[in-house]
Amino acid sequence: MQPRAFFRASAAVLCALVFCVQSGCVLVAVGAAAGGTVAYVRGDLEATLPAGYERSLRATQAGVRRMQYSLVSERSDAISGQFIARTAMDKKIDVMVTKDGDATTLIRIRVGVFGDEKISRALLDAIKASL
Repeated sequence: MQPRAFFRASAAVLCALVFCVQSGCVLVAVGAAAGGTVAYVRGDLEATLPAGYERSLRATQAGVRRMQYSLVSERSDAISGQFIARTAMDKKIDVMVTKDGDATTLIRIRVGVFGDEKISRALLDAIKASL
């Protein structure tokens, strides 16, 4: 790459990054882990689980129990499920499980109003351990 082309590409990336930060478009963490993609965006932890929908529902229920959260409610149908739980400090945890394909499932975890990445990731790890 020529120096001028490199400078233009670098400047474009920098401008996009500055615009994203100034406009409130904040991406806290994105990663590809063994077992799918994981992103923490605006208080929601979103992940793709390498398991079918029914298996992911059971793993989510087991993960909530493993973390010793109080399961307040759970409901599911053929394509999506929702689990509402509470921590010992009475923080609400909302977990949405959505069928993505035969062998993958999308999961979204939200803790409280603004999110809590540490609790969300711990619950995701407990769910993955239950798969």
